[in-house]
Amino acid sequence: MSKEGEKRAGDGLVLRNKRAGFEYELGERFEAGIVLSGSEVKILRSRAGDLSDAWVAIENGEAFLHGMNIPILSGAAFGHLAKRKRKLLLHAREIAALAQATQREGMTAVAVSVYFKSGRVKVEVALARGKKQHDKRHALREREASRDTAAEMARVRRG
Repeated sequence: MSKEGEKRAGDGLVLRNKRAGFEYELGERFEAGIVLSGSEVKILRSRAGDLSDAWVAIENGEAFLHGMNIPILSGAAFGHLAKRKRKLLLHAREIAALAQATQREGMTAVAVSVYFKSGRVKVEVALARGKKQHDKRHALREREASRDTAAEMARVRRG
């Protein structure tokens, strides 16, 4: 009964990997489905989990997500392992692009976010290149400066 593109209750962002944007320069992005068990989906619906160490590896022509932590649901009939590798559902050309970039260009594929789209769990995967230490310091300085200016603007408006 639902139409394609129709918003469902519970759709939206579940997890975001904030560390990925700080540690890496993010490039091309891919949307992937993910193979999960029922208890994993139930945990994700409650917005629990961790993507901070999540990365993608290509093994035998298939993409797998490593390092994603989905806490164990107590009382589940069929439990799951918290940090098991999970298969990603991508087109063959997308897997080939990820494999080429990670092998030849020295990039890595990291999970940026997990969200629900039309009732299905999706993972946003980005090709990433590691930032140098001075780039990270520069990003911290910019963030701190913008926070200070916002605080000053709020203080000026109030007083």
